[in-house]
Amino acid sequence: MLDKTYDPAEIEAKHYEAWEAKGVFASQVDSNAKPYTIMMPPPNVTGSLHMGHALTFTLQDALIRYHRMRGYDALWQPGTDHAGIATQMVVERNLAQDGRTRHDLGRPAFIDKVWEWKAESGGTITRQLRRLGASPDWSRERFTMDEGLSRAVVEVFVTLHKQGLLYRDKRLVNWDPKLHTAISDLEVESREVKGNLWHFRYPLSDDAERYVVVATTRPETMLGDTAVAVHPEDERYRDLIGRKVRLPLVGREIPIVADEYADPETGTGAVKITPAHDFNDFEVGRRHGLAMINVFDRDARIGGEAPVAYHGLDRYEARKRIVAEIEAFGLLEKVEPHTHMLPHGDRSGVVIEPWLTDQWYVDAATLAKPAIEAVEQGRTRFVPRQWENTYFEWMRNIQPWCVSRQIWWGHQIPAWYGPDGHVFVERSEAEAEAAARAHYGHDAKLTRDPDVLDTWFSSALWPFSTLGWPDRTPELARYYPTDVLVTGFDIIFFWVARMMMMGIHFMGEVPFRDVYIHALVRDERGQKMSKSKGNVIDPLDLIKDYGTDALRFTLCAMAAQGRDIKLAVGRVEGYRNFATKLWNAARYGQMNGCAPVPGFDPAAVSHRTNRWIVGALAQTAARAAEALDGYRFNEAAGALYQFTWGTYCDWYLEFTKPILNGSDEAAKAETRATTAWVLDQILHLLHPVMPFITEELWERLGADAGVARPQPLIAEPWPALEVSLVDPEAEAEMDWVVRLISTVRTVRSEMNVPAGAQIPVMLRDASPATLRRLEAHRGVITRMARLASIEVLSGPAPKGSVQVVLDEAALVLPLAEFVDIQAERQRLAKEIEKLSGEVAKIDQKLNNPSFVQRAPEEVVEEQRERRADAEAARSRYAEALARLQDA
Repeated sequence: MLDKTYDPAEIEAKHYEAWEAKGVFASQVDSNAKPYTIMMPPPNVTGSLHMGHALTFTLQDALIRYHRMRGYDALWQPGTDHAGIATQMVVERNLAQDGRTRHDLGRPAFIDKVWEWKAESGGTITRQLRRLGASPDWSRERFTMDEGLSRAVVEVFVTLHKQGLLYRDKRLVNWDPKLHTAISDLEVESREVKGNLWHFRYPLSDDAERYVVVATTRPETMLGDTAVAVHPEDERYRDLIGRKVRLPLVGREIPIVADEYADPETGTGAVKITPAHDFNDFEVGRRHGLAMINVFDRDARIGGEAPVAYHGLDRYEARKRIVAEIEAFGLLEKVEPHTHMLPHGDRSGVVIEPWLTDQWYVDAATLAKPAIEAVEQGRTRFVPRQWENTYFEWMRNIQPWCVSRQIWWGHQIPAWYGPDGHVFVERSEAEAEAAARAHYGHDAKLTRDPDVLDTWFSSALWPFSTLGWPDRTPELARYYPTDVLVTGFDIIFFWVARMMMMGIHFMGEVPFRDVYIHALVRDERGQKMSKSKGNVIDPLDLIKDYGTDALRFTLCAMAAQGRDIKLAVGRVEGYRNFATKLWNAARYGQMNGCAPVPGFDPAAVSHRTNRWIVGALAQTAARAAEALDGYRFNEAAGALYQFTWGTYCDWYLEFTKPILNGSDEAAKAETRATTAWVLDQILHLLHPVMPFITEELWERLGADAGVARPQPLIAEPWPALEVSLVDPEAEAEMDWVVRLISTVRTVRSEMNVPAGAQIPVMLRDASPATLRRLEAHRGVITRMARLASIEVLSGPAPKGSVQVVLDEAALVLPLAEFVDIQAERQRLAKEIEKLSGEVAKIDQKLNNPSFVQRAPEEVVEEQRERRADAEAARSRYAEALARLQDA
């Protein structure tokens, strides 16, 4: 017999260890089954499980378990990312505790230290994924610095270089002056900063009495100005285009150029152009052939081609000095307070500088063209569809991809430089030496490029490098292209697009057929979770408090396409109660002798109630399968929840109590077998979302009944339930019983009928078919609706009655004896008035453009939800009041 209470902590580790030991997660490359493949977005090796992980891995696991049960050869490819900067910082912090730096160790010894750290501490995230119930093929786990994946990285780099699609160039990058490396846009965090807007006068070279006023938030960059831009149609400056101004403090003459980048409506309409220190200015500089003058060093101190008088000054010290000197020369027009967004390194926390450096770049525009076509042609589709627009927008305006990083941990770039700077890009040092020999006619001393590759470069190869490429392995032939990628919208640019480009270029085919983009997990008020706000919810805490299944079901139930998840702990607690309900239903079945019957045939049941539940189960299984196939996880979870808690537990188990307590042995035997069989099918259907409790119940219900389960539930097939199991007559009849009882319960609740009161109900204008249903189910209806009686009414309704239409008949509830009708009318009218006032108040806010535009998005959404709730409540009360008008 099952224990009285369900204890998740007691069973979760047990079942996971058993699954892993039995190898049930493994794919079978030599199988005849159709393959189904999901590539796990590799979490950082430094990472630990957060709510975003919990969502994406729960959804992936639900899909992989579902397809495994459907008979596919399912491969969920796991692995972790070496996370270049993040991992290097972790190890450097550890060294700093001993008073050492990586430079004290030197590069080889430092890399050894990183590998040591990875061996000791790098498995945290994969251990936590096991706690979440994730079931990837762990035997195939990969790491982006594995030897095989490193070989793939080198092969791609060398091939792209030889094809002219990878090259070295001097361009602007996001430079982190603390970490001393270029970083990707994903590693840049924009923060709102209160600063100033300084208006400087730039005198005309040929007319010292006349000047152009430019506005800037960064006075220190003026040392690198090489032009002033104005809009070609701006009448104020039309006569100045082509003339020059003298750059204050520097004395350099710089041209006034016409460019649409200058906005006549912003500032003065004239913009200083610093191509070496601003991404927009860089493009203007290229269009007009402007000089690119670097005035910072790697620490963001003044250096380079800036006047020597400023060399060595920190950028903010230089700002103060420059503003003071401009003012002293009478060239400061005005200073205005100005709030703007500044880029910060997400790990270093310092302000990022756009900096002109020599880096390695991939010709992303060329690689993007076939990746754009693949989505246009439907070879890869985004779900929800609107994310295609985001993908297209970025891909059609893609810039060269900077793939080099100035750190030590990562894939070192396979490039060697000769004595004259000539570069040799080859697969190995030996090949580079041979290429140098051929180039120079003799052996030459070569120096390897010290940079490593951007982490996104290696992860862009993930769908095929993990399967053995560049070798043509059986796994590569079988599992590529993959079926679906499940990920967040924030890395469409950084990962999805790059996998598309690399996959098509090197494999000749898209890396995945579908890209399912899930939403963000926010707090219950709709705010983004962050440590600074103190609203972070730790999934491991929820697992500890409520069990893994409750968390997984919550995430699936709330994963509506295109809608962020507002996660409240109360929701997880609610789905823990659902798990408890399932446990209690199983225990109830055991207590009433409902045990699995080998060979049970659901099509052979004869009792109307049993035929109804079998048909309802078949419909639920179809709905759940259709929803999972369409990535509508919330609909799948909703269908299973409603059937399990509502149809099965609240209705069927109650409907069959008289049968189980009756004297008809044949009916009892059929009902016991049906009860057990339906519960078994529920366990199958819920397993992809709630793997632990379903596996435990599957095992225990079989063992306790002496029924041998041939295999664990995870290896069982998804229920194949024919539509012929649906009996329309049984469905219509039992649906009528449910609606009748529900209607009476609703009226009782709305009219404040005391819970213990047994009220009479009368049925008027009922058809013969309805009367037959009433006679067949009178006992159940009377008991479940708490009725004193239910009779047929032929004359007028008694005074003080509430009437509700149910199909062709009317339900008449004489309530004058139980409630004060007049008082109820007044109460309902007051509630309606109160709610109308609330709706009007909210409408006033929502109809105010200023509120909608300025209030945080989550606040506006909260108001809309409050309005919807109030409107729904008002409608319910209005319906109740309408019922009382004639009473």
